[in-house]
Amino acid sequence: MVLKRAEWPQPDEYVIAVATKVTNYGAYVILPEYGDKEGFIHVSEISSTWVRNIRNHIHEKQRVVVKVLNVDIPRHHIDCSLRRVSSEAKRAKNNEWKRAQKAEKLLELVAKENGMTIEEIYERIGWPIEDYYGEIYRGLEKAAEIGEKAFEEIEADKTLKKQIAELAKARIEIPSVEIDGEMSIQVPGPEGVEVIKKALLKGLEVGSKFKGSTVEIYTLGSPRYKLRIVSPDYKEAEEVLSKMTSAISKIVEGANGTFSFNRK
Repeated sequence: MVLKRAEWPQPDEYVIAVATKVTNYGAYVILPEYGDKEGFIHVSEISSTWVRNIRNHIHEKQRVVVKVLNVDIPRHHIDCSLRRVSSEAKRAKNNEWKRAQKAEKLLELVAKENGMTIEEIYERIGWPIEDYYGEIYRGLEKAAEIGEKAFEEIEADKTLKKQIAELAKARIEIPSVEIDGEMSIQVPGPEGVEVIKKALLKGLEVGSKFKGSTVEIYTLGSPRYKLRIVSPDYKEAEEVLSKMTSAISKIVEGANGTFSFNRK
């Protein structure tokens, strides 16, 4: 079970659905994020191609990502579509679902420790974390990285914040992205060595400004130098690489030297 704050999904929302009954005219599903409310996928919304056998596309107990088309609250009826879900939307929703499940497992442990229901722990600390970070698991990842400080500005019970931060630190491994490459640097003239040293120090200085990343430069024997960047995500890793190599090449080429970088 993964809880959503809203009682009902919204049209155009992507949700997780589990098939409970498959017929020739469509499939009945439940939406676990919304208290197992029932939805229906008409056969015309199963696939963009001709459906010869509906069970080739969906079968009982199968978990799928669907797009909500219409929500009729008085009739307790939710129309869904399987064919309107792109591969990208499916991948994103499944990733969101997995992260929400991981977050809920941690919340369940804290709830049990404090004699609370899962609904109570969401109200007391889960939703406040979501309000601040946009996603509960993102907040837990931050707590795993910097501890209780991640929750300083969140209005919630201090004991709960401490418990969840400690649990996050113990259970969540912070993902990282590594860029590994080799720089070739040559600067002519008697001042060449000093120019290279200045350029490399400048590169390290620029890289160190990214607090979430670690950077290393070491020699492989002139003119080859190793550059290693470890960042929390690809976006930051690429930005660090761009800023560092730009700073280094500017100094090297300003002294009529040559600079190149080859990613491994």
